[in-house]
Amino acid sequence: MSLGDEHEPSGGYGGTGQTRTRLPDTDTHNTTRRGPRSSSRSLVTVVGVVVLLLAAIAFANRGGGDSESSGSGNDRPESAATAPSGKRPVGSKTGAIPTGYAQDEQGAASAATNYGIALGSADMYDREQRHAIVTTVYAPDVAAAQLPAFDQVYSRQSFLEKIGLTKDGAAPSGQTFVSRVIPVGTKVTSFSGSTATVELWYTSLFGLSGEGSKNPVTESWYTTTYQLKWVDGDWKVTDFTQKDGPVPVGRDQRASTAEDMTKAVEEYGGFTYAR
Repeated sequence: MSLGDEHEPSGGYGGTGQTRTRLPDTDTHNTTRRGPRSSSRSLVTVVGVVVLLLAAIAFANRGGGDSESSGSGNDRPESAATAPSGKRPVGSKTGAIPTGYAQDEQGAASAATNYGIALGSADMYDREQRHAIVTTVYAPDVAAAQLPAFDQVYSRQSFLEKIGLTKDGAAPSGQTFVSRVIPVGTKVTSFSGSTATVELWYTSLFGLSGEGSKNPVTESWYTTTYQLKWVDGDWKVTDFTQKDGPVPVGRDQRASTAEDMTKAVEEYGGFTYAR
């Protein structure tokens, strides 16, 4: 089991499955999110992003075998397509992050998706860019409380060494660091006008591309549930939880060479999302 697999059950989808994450490799943060201490919650919240990245390092066992379906298929909830609505999409940005969302369910879903992309990006490993991301996507009071925790985690040498980066958070010479979130779909599970809960299902790419990489780029699947609040005319994150999957069955496709992967990462830019 990798460090990224250290989850603590705390209820979930339909009453089961969702996890609360906690700080790996530490002797001082053994409490869960249930604790009332704000400093503990600050560190625990920040780790959701780190756990996502650490989990992506682990090699997935994609052995053969037939997948089996269960149930009659008649109990599935109706899906709400993430489709164009005819409304004008977000037209403003704070730095590289789209901001200025509508105060409705669509705006909350778009905000959660774009914020998830930013929080899962390689920019989080640069101190200046990390601060810009955190202060943009989080509510002001939450961001102020969590910035020290983010800095502590992302500057920890043991963590950086484990994922193959230098002490400055950079990729070794001749290699390219990849950390991307690719959204698959969203679901708004609650909405009150000033608060919203949005589930974001996505796949992530994480690792080092290039010859000699000991942590080649792999993919992982997660669902992150974001708690959002309407603050100063925009949606902001106040908290989140994360769980693995749903994970599709992998096809027998040959992995690309390190050279092809590096070229693709350099030539294909990531997307922001807003409908």
